[in-house]
Amino acid sequence: MSPSELTGYIGEMARTLDEAWSRLLPETWQVPQTLVEAMTYSLQAGGKRLRPLLVVAACEDLGGSREAALPVAAAVEMVHTYSLIHDDLPAMDNDDYRRGRLTNHKVFGEAMAILAGDGLLTHAFYSVVQAARRHGVPAESVLSIVEDLSAMAGPRGMVGGQVADMEGEQGETDLERLRYIHLHKTGDLIVFSLLAGGRVAGADEEKLAALRRFGTALGLAFQIQDDILDIVGDESKLGKPVGSDIQQQKVTYPYLLGLEESRREAARLTAEARDTLLDAGFSADCRLLGIADYLMNRDH
Repeated sequence: MSPSELTGYIGEMARTLDEAWSRLLPETWQVPQTLVEAMTYSLQAGGKRLRPLLVVAACEDLGGSREAALPVAAAVEMVHTYSLIHDDLPAMDNDDYRRGRLTNHKVFGEAMAILAGDGLLTHAFYSVVQAARRHGVPAESVLSIVEDLSAMAGPRGMVGGQVADMEGEQGETDLERLRYIHLHKTGDLIVFSLLAGGRVAGADEEKLAALRRFGTALGLAFQIQDDILDIVGDESKLGKPVGSDIQQQKVTYPYLLGLEESRREAARLTAEARDTLLDAGFSADCRLLGIADYLMNRDH
């Protein structure tokens, strides 16, 4: 997939998801309007939509249906968005802006922001089930997707990584601990997205194992690149102040390895991720390889 084709694909997926948020909850449900507004406010805040993009791309690269993948793609974006809402709270990172907009608690208050995050997390599982209800994805596949999401978003996954990140301190957190943080706080939802897309498409165990290895390397490279961009990125494109990691005294790859070595490590991991898919028989022109290159060369 050429860079221009990939750009068009990313834009198309973003528009599809933005349309989905307008019908987030079934019309027959009676839900307080303030809660709906708080949930959709953060979902509609833009961003790269990386995780839902990976769900759909993995599914389509393996010959699956985009329509069947979309409920799962929406689900992982809900989980990711809930984590950002909670991350931004005063008790966590205490951020005023996210993607260039006021954070959820700055608009709706802390209590409603917490409940909006709770609502997104739990509604994500409802959304996953719709892949079976509306699109005929086998129940066994959907069960595996739910199991993966529960594990990779929970204590052994994203939440555990967030705790390790919160407890990490400069001068005490070493490279092995930092790798654990990145693999779980960021990487696990990326791995989940790829596996989920593969499961919707009916991938065999060999392809799923390749997607897992690809996602592990890609997720780590993605977070290292984020660490780098926090130092050298364009604030107007990032949608948040640069240098926030330094200000909060967070341990990052550039802090431990330096900027240039961090760049080399991100490039090495991206190459490793690419080789994993090619060795597993994925096309050299597949969407996932294009996304890997895009993430390596991004500036926000």
